[in-house]
Amino acid sequence: MWCLLLALATFAPAVGVSLGATGASVLGLASPTTTEAPVSTPAPCSSQAELSAGNENGTSEQHVRIRVIKKKKIIMKKRKKLTPPRPPVTARASVTTSPARTLDLPEKQEPDCPPLGLESLRVSDNQLDASSSQSFGLGPHRGRLNIQSGLEDGDLFDGAWCAEQQDAKPWLQVDARHPTRFSGIITQGRNSIWRYDWVTSYKVQFSNDSLTWWGSKNRSSGMDAVFPANSDPETPVLNLLPEPQVARFIRLLPQTWLQGGASCLRAEILACPVSDPNGLLPEVPVLGSSDTLDFRHHDYKAMRKLMKQVNEQCPNITRVYSIGRSHQGLKLYVMEMSDQPGEHELGEPEVRYVAGMHGNEALGRELLLLLMQFLCREFLRGDPRVTRLLTETRIHLLPSMNPDGYETAFRRGSELVGWAEGRWNHQGIDLNHNFADLNTPLWEAEDDGLVPDSVPNHHLPLPTYYTLPNATVAPETRAVIKWMERIPFVLSANLHGGELVVSYPFDMTRTPWAARELTPTPDEAVFRWLSTVYAGTNWAMQDPDRRPCHSQDFSLYGNIINGADWHTVPGSMNDFSYLHTNCFEVTVELSCDKFPHENELPQEWENNKDALLTYLEQVRMGIAGVVKDKDTEIGIADAVIAVDGINHDVTTAWGGDYWRLLTPGDYVVTASAEGYHTATRSCRVTFEEGPVPCNFHLTKTPKQRLRELLAAGAKVPPDLRRRLERLRGQN
Repeated sequence: MWCLLLALATFAPAVGVSLGATGASVLGLASPTTTEAPVSTPAPCSSQAELSAGNENGTSEQHVRIRVIKKKKIIMKKRKKLTPPRPPVTARASVTTSPARTLDLPEKQEPDCPPLGLESLRVSDNQLDASSSQSFGLGPHRGRLNIQSGLEDGDLFDGAWCAEQQDAKPWLQVDARHPTRFSGIITQGRNSIWRYDWVTSYKVQFSNDSLTWWGSKNRSSGMDAVFPANSDPETPVLNLLPEPQVARFIRLLPQTWLQGGASCLRAEILACPVSDPNGLLPEVPVLGSSDTLDFRHHDYKAMRKLMKQVNEQCPNITRVYSIGRSHQGLKLYVMEMSDQPGEHELGEPEVRYVAGMHGNEALGRELLLLLMQFLCREFLRGDPRVTRLLTETRIHLLPSMNPDGYETAFRRGSELVGWAEGRWNHQGIDLNHNFADLNTPLWEAEDDGLVPDSVPNHHLPLPTYYTLPNATVAPETRAVIKWMERIPFVLSANLHGGELVVSYPFDMTRTPWAARELTPTPDEAVFRWLSTVYAGTNWAMQDPDRRPCHSQDFSLYGNIINGADWHTVPGSMNDFSYLHTNCFEVTVELSCDKFPHENELPQEWENNKDALLTYLEQVRMGIAGVVKDKDTEIGIADAVIAVDGINHDVTTAWGGDYWRLLTPGDYVVTASAEGYHTATRSCRVTFEEGPVPCNFHLTKTPKQRLRELLAAGAKVPPDLRRRLERLRGQN
């Protein structure tokens, strides 16, 4: 009777997974949700329930520990464009073990091994093999978790591995190249806008030589385990093995798939390297960094705590402030780093990094948290590069623009969040399409010949519709816009994930409804320079042996691209920043994997560390100066700085200082302000580091002098009075 009760208590409907304490940190999850309780039993029990995949039964002094797993249902999201699929059918005459079922996963599954690296591309194409493939674009090299298809199905970059229709015994195989402890599998269906294709159940086999294979067995029956797979194309499904297996090769053997579809899947393998007992194989390279930083994923509370710690460690160069709140009330925290935090110093440019606009693109968030730790530590150590950066620049780091979306993604974990969950804010708004479209009114004014005489080519105002109370504008977007208007930012980068490329404005195509079209700004040369600087110092982008992340090989273009020539994005932050403020901003797609596993963060930091620093230093490129009143030597705010041949102006800050990013060359620069005569001078930008000084002293116009005299209640001088009388007589 005790054995029966114990079997019932330990039966896990999903996959019956034994959860360890280390698993939460492995997948970036919260604290474990399993509980353990000792239960008295008169005698040992040797059997376990069907499909149990890790519950440990044993006795010691007539006691046994039972692990209870809390459960919840997974919400499956269907693509709206597709018709509902038909129910799955079995593609085999029979199954040798218990029937495959769609099972509820436990609320927290905690594998003790990290991903092998299919999604992050650490596993190369030649490590993947298959029994057959429908086409090259559906070959085994595409059987990677979260791989994305090209615009058209049937091209060289389809969204899964798919076996041939007539393949009676399909399989997908991974060569780990080293002795490896395999502990689990995560699967998805085919990424496609035209087809429904996914595997609904599969078996797993292992080998040391790819010739002799053994299967994963159910503990209770000793027969081959059949694992439940997917019930939609995108939701990742995790299955942990009943018993981890040490081998070199692992095979997934689809057993059933959707009726009318094909045997298609994308996968990630959870695996821990083990030492080769014979010492014949080389050691597995360890991902790491020489910097002693906090390499882990931080939820909202942990992020806030870390920022506070950095502020306490370096109080003289840091300040933490909030620019607003998310829809759910989480503060949008910014770390400011400068030798005079909290104030704008005359002549010191302002730069920013923004991350986490899409909540599930987590790498940018962690890189900014690592960057603030690094800058603090290196400043205390006296590093000359960091010291100069912090004394000559005011840096603002916003690690999480969409904290609500990130919390959603974080709860799912780095491997189970999928491609889209957590992308949007809590209102379902994509923040990167939520800024005001200033492109359209500018281009219409240009077509009508109104720019720049009637309509300015810079600092375009917000459209009326955008300022209405019922406008669909997220609170996160409004907070960032107010932040942009409050601080005279010169340079920015918006950190994303899912690709390896730097894209620059314009992000919106000029031709209406065009999906892709080269649409450069008047500052094309500057944006290409900025993009190339980041891409050229990013280790991953500069790896000549790396393969494309998904469907485009950006290395053919130097790992940079005009945003509109990639895909049009109306209402992007890059375009808005350029047209509404002085700030030049690019988008950095940091990695193929949107939410890299925790153990990959040290390597990702090394990939991006120098690029993050070098990009900030580009704020010194071009010209800079102060526009002053010639008589009073007081700086003139909102003076316009125009460069001949570039149809985009910038303005001075409230102290009269300005920065104009330019590539090396000779320029004719004009400064103008209301009530002043314009002034023009030549400025040469060289390849030497540092902005070229280009200052202006403006003289008031007679009309402005008169206004000031009258406003002060003074009498008009006789010569000026006679001149005004002559002008009136002419009229």
